[in-house]
Amino acid sequence: MKNHPSFPRHIAVVVTLFAAVLLPITPSQAAAKIQHLISPGGIEAWFVQDATVPLVAMEYAFAGGASQDPADKPGVGNLVADLLDEGSGDLDSKTYHERLERRAIELSFSVSRDNFRGSLRMLRDNKEEAFELLRTALTSPHFAKEDIERIRSQVMSDLRRETTSPSSLAGRKFLELAFGNHAYGRQAAGSLDSVPTITVDDLKDYTHRVIAKNTLKIAVVGDVDPGTLGELLDLTFGGLPARASLVPVPDVVVAKPPQRAFVPLDVPQTVITFGSPGIMRHDPDFMAAFVVDQVLGGSGLSSRLYREVREKRGLAYSVYGALAWMEHSALFIGNTGTRADRAGETVNAIEQEVRRIAAEGPTEDELDQAKSYLKGSQMLQLDTSAKLAQALLQYQLDRMPIDYIEKRNAMIDAVTLDDAKKAAQRLWGAGLLTVIVGRAPQAAAQPAAATAPTKPD
Repeated sequence: MKNHPSFPRHIAVVVTLFAAVLLPITPSQAAAKIQHLISPGGIEAWFVQDATVPLVAMEYAFAGGASQDPADKPGVGNLVADLLDEGSGDLDSKTYHERLERRAIELSFSVSRDNFRGSLRMLRDNKEEAFELLRTALTSPHFAKEDIERIRSQVMSDLRRETTSPSSLAGRKFLELAFGNHAYGRQAAGSLDSVPTITVDDLKDYTHRVIAKNTLKIAVVGDVDPGTLGELLDLTFGGLPARASLVPVPDVVVAKPPQRAFVPLDVPQTVITFGSPGIMRHDPDFMAAFVVDQVLGGSGLSSRLYREVREKRGLAYSVYGALAWMEHSALFIGNTGTRADRAGETVNAIEQEVRRIAAEGPTEDELDQAKSYLKGSQMLQLDTSAKLAQALLQYQLDRMPIDYIEKRNAMIDAVTLDDAKKAAQRLWGAGLLTVIVGRAPQAAAQPAAATAPTKPD
C-alpha cells in the first residue's frame, strides 16, 4: 500500500485486512500491560503482549521525515517510502509482493514532517518471514530504474490531480502562508517540478542519512513473547547504521494572523482552510488548548463551529478545527467547504466564533462536555491492536511517559475554566490565517447579502 501523506497527520492510519477481527483493548488494560522491552542487542520498544487473537502489529519511526528532503527537491523521502517495498535483497518487486500476499503480510512506509514511518501486520505464525522481509527492505532496497520510473509516474499523476483539487490547493497555500520558506512549508509529496529531478543517488543518500538505530522508536502489540520479539527486533533493525546524519531543522513560529489568501479555481464549491499559531506538545498550556479546541471545532456535533456554521446557517455539511504539533512548530488548522456565493458569509461566521471564544473562553458547561467527550473517545481510539500500536508509537515520538494512557484523563479533568480561557486567548486572540479556494474572490472578501437559509451543496 502506497501512502502519500497529507497534513496534518500525527498517527498514521493504515487499513489492514486484520482490522475487522482485532478485539477491543481498553486503555486501562493496555496501560497495565505496556512493557519497556530492550532486546539483547539494545533495540528498545514499547510492547503489549496480547494473545487474544493470533496477530502481531508493529509501528515504528525514524526521525527525519520530509524535513530532511533537500530544499530544492521536496518529495525525496516520500519517493523512498513508496520504493522500499519494490524489491530488496534477492527478490525483485513482483516476487517481493507475491511473498507478502502469500503470507497475508501488510507492510507499508510513509513520511510525516518529522519522521519516516513504517507499519507491519502479520499472523503470528508468519512473523519470522514478515520481519525478514522488512529487514531486507530497510537494509538492501533495490531502487531499480524501472521501479523508480513506475512509482515516479504514479506520484506525478497524483500531483497533477491535486492541481485541480480545491482541498489540496488550500492545504498547499496554507502551508506556504504559515511557514514560508521553512521545510514545513514544502509539500511532503513534492511538486511537479521537483519529483522529476529526484535521482537514485538522492534516494540512497536519504536512506543512508535517515534510517538509523539511534532515532528509532518502536511499538508492538500482539501474540508474541518478549524473548522472541527481542530476537526479531535485533535481526530486523540490528544491522542498520548506528547513527543518523540529519540536517538540523530550525524552530519556526507560524505566521502572525490575521492574513488572508485567495486561490482562484472554477469549481462549484469553495474550500476554506483556516488556522493560527498553535501550542507545542510540552507547553504547560497544551492540555487546556486540547480541551478548548474541542469546544470550538472538535469532533462530534456540539462544537461551536458546527452549531454556528452548519446548524444555524446551513453553510456547510461539516466544519472542524484541530491542533497539530511537530518537532519545531505547532498550529491550529481547520477546514470547511461551502457554496461559492456563500463563501464570504462562511468566513465571517468562522471568524466571529473565533473572536468570541478568544475574548470570552468557553462556558463551564461547554468545558464539561468537551472533557467528557475527550475521555470517552479515547476508548474508541485504542480499541484494536493496530490503533494501540499507533498510539504507543506517537506517545514515544511526543516523549510522553510510558504510563501516559493512565494519566491522560486526569490531566484533562485538571483543566480549569481559567486555563481554557487563557489557552483560547493564546490560540485565537490575534485572529486567523485564512485560505479560500474557489470562484469569485469578492464572494470571500465581502459578506454575502442576507438570504434565507438554504441547504448546502
